[in-house]
Amino acid sequence: QVQLVESGGGLVQAGGSLSVSCAASGRTFSPYVMGWFRQAPGKEREFVAALRWSAGSTSYADSVKGRFTISSDNAKNTVFLQMNSLKPEDTAVYYCAADQRFRRAIPRDYYEYVYWGQGTQVTVSS
Repeated sequence: QVQLVESGGGLVQAGGSLSVSCAASGRTFSPYVMGWFRQAPGKEREFVAALRWSAGSTSYADSVKGRFTISSDNAKNTVFLQMNSLKPEDTAVYYCAADQRFRRAIPRDYYEYVYWGQGTQVTVSS
């Protein structure tokens, strides 16, 4: 049984910073990729960033490139998302996701990920 548990998030003013983290547990868990998605009210879940676990290569949505940074602590099976220069349009529930299957490219579609966290709210006020 694989569990992803997010922490962090909260309320911040526009231009501020927040970080969220996701700790993975499970006896046989060996991720190939871990990432972050977000979903705002009335909108579809969208890709934010992902990281190929062993290689450390990353992928970002255009909307967050240059403002968000994904990183990991492989020893602790934890992935982080540092969010800077936040905008009101970044307001959403942020979900951690993971998958163990090999991919030639870092997947950016939500259906490519099997494991999901419960989500954590990030609210950016204007």
